[in-house]
Amino acid sequence: MAQTHVQPGKFMTYTNGTGSDIVSGQMVLVGSLLGVATVDIPDGETGELMMKEIHHLPKATGAIAQGVPLYFDADGDPVDGVAGSGALTTTATDNTLVGHSWAAAASDDAEVHIDLNA
Repeated sequence: MAQTHVQPGKFMTYTNGTGSDIVSGQMVLVGSLLGVATVDIPDGETGELMMKEIHHLPKATGAIAQGVPLYFDADGDPVDGVAGSGALTTTATDNTLVGHSWAAAASDDAEVHIDLNA
């Protein structure tokens, strides 16, 4: 292993300074990287975010083909979720590139499989 190696990079320690509690499974944007909370992280506390691998996460209305770039719309409307709570989309404008679709999803599917930060 190279002397410069720090860690594998699957997880990131994150201190929640959002002003709200984060629940396990919630998407969290850190700069231009998307993580998924592995545990509940109360505001002001520290927890782990998973930063790699395939996850099924909330998406906005619209069909998604396999292998296309996915963007996080921080105030997007998930198909089966709270309006304005954030959703994945294929729309690049004003959104952050966070990975690629691992499988196709129909327009009314609530979730899409994403290869995080890939």
